[in-house]
Amino acid sequence: MLLTDEEKRMLEGDMGYAVQKSMQILTALGESFGAERMVEIRTAHLPGVSIEVAGEAGAQFLESMSSQGGRFRVYTTTNICSIDFDRWEELGILPEDARVQAKMSKACADMGALLLHSCIPYDLGHVPRLGDHVAWGESSAVMYANSVLGARTNKEGGPSALAAAITSRAPAYGMHLPENRHASVVVKITTPLEGITDYGTLGYFAGKKAKDAIVVFTGMDALASNDELKFLGASFSSSSSASMFHAVGVTPEAPTLTAALGGKEPQRVVEFGELEKRETTEHLNREKQGSLDWVVIGCPHVSNDEVKQIALGLQGKQVNPAVKMWILCPAMVREFAMRSGYADMIAKAGAELVSDTCPVVMTAGTLRNLGFQTLATNSAKLVNCMPGGGLRIHYGDLNRLVKAAIAGKWGDSHG
Repeated sequence: MLLTDEEKRMLEGDMGYAVQKSMQILTALGESFGAERMVEIRTAHLPGVSIEVAGEAGAQFLESMSSQGGRFRVYTTTNICSIDFDRWEELGILPEDARVQAKMSKACADMGALLLHSCIPYDLGHVPRLGDHVAWGESSAVMYANSVLGARTNKEGGPSALAAAITSRAPAYGMHLPENRHASVVVKITTPLEGITDYGTLGYFAGKKAKDAIVVFTGMDALASNDELKFLGASFSSSSSASMFHAVGVTPEAPTLTAALGGKEPQRVVEFGELEKRETTEHLNREKQGSLDWVVIGCPHVSNDEVKQIALGLQGKQVNPAVKMWILCPAMVREFAMRSGYADMIAKAGAELVSDTCPVVMTAGTLRNLGFQTLATNSAKLVNCMPGGGLRIHYGDLNRLVKAAIAGKWGDSHG
């Protein structure tokens, strides 16, 4: 790789161990992908900061980098972790998980990270601009950054995002290069999409069809909301290995179909109509029995607007005592809910706001300790990414989840 004089000094150790180690990670990564140079990044979002992903060894590595001078040179936030810092004991999260997670998060904070512990940093003030090079991890956040914001990032892992934040550099390959950001598969939407769950269903379908290809959607409502695009990207990223999508007239790099395709003909054209929507929904709704003991909303984490919708949907209702209903959100959104009165409405209904975490990154020990058997969710991503262990899963929209939580069971009459 062609390095600048400053990058060479980083690699040679002139700026300390942590910077040198980081540049070694980045140059090795860049060379493995054929990168010719580095790009300077503006922000970073750190995945791999949960103990389920990184474990005790990951906590020790972060502590080592911090103690040896590692400091973030760019605006840096953290992804979801394995505990709710305010309510972990009450929720049934294991004390050992809380101990190790606290070490890991403290090391990130000591290096200069903002502990958002959320997969929706773009809803919490971390908003790169069109064309900005960034180093983000967490598949749905990467998808949103590339697709909706028009920033440029690959799907960074924990070590590479950490190294990029410390050096303010990333190797120039993949999504950092304009020629790699064009779509090759067209998905024609020929049925109305009603709410965020339909967008999630579409994303899951598109990912299965496209696999590793970037898709461009046609026929999408030009007024699709941020939450709808969030759900679309999250489910698409969970069922494919792509890092970006386009939607004609909706996303910034797709003013026209020709622009999204880079002037080339598509390799494939697929349709998402009423039949495809129904079949995909049925596929995701994997548990056919009516039993239910856990309702989870918030994968990705819910926004302020989603909290409002959920609170109003629960107002005057009561969750069945046999069911736990969790609404996953960033701590900032929980604070908003408390100030706005929505948290009180949710609590009175018997549901719970859970911050910082997600079942996907809770440890196996904690999941066993929680003891849930059957999960219901409106997130195609959570259906696809939930760890194994025999948990049965229902899938449906928010209205269906609320009705099921109140009834204490899942049934066809809730559709």
